[in-house]
Amino acid sequence: MTNPIELHAYMGMADFFRERQWPNPRALEIPGELTGPQLLDQLGVAQDKVEVMFVNRKAYAADIAVVHPGDRVALVPPGVPGPHRFLLGFKNR
Repeated sequence: MTNPIELHAYMGMADFFRERQWPNPRALEIPGELTGPQLLDQLGVAQDKVEVMFVNRKAYAADIAVVHPGDRVALVPPGVPGPHRFLLGFKNR
């Protein structure tokens, strides 16, 4: 039995999903634990296009995020306005 991640895309990343005709959210099978950069590589997303990954509602810099099968993951590109950065929990990134 598989346990895909639930992958959400916000702002410019939502446009990326639409261009590829991917649903948002997208169920995605992963082979096991992946780092944020490994997940982006698997998706064909340049690492500079994602600033923050939410994994199970907790914000991580994309370069230090770790994703496991069954996780809920959201991709957030650079450019989130100041007040929202604080509210979302990634004001210093």
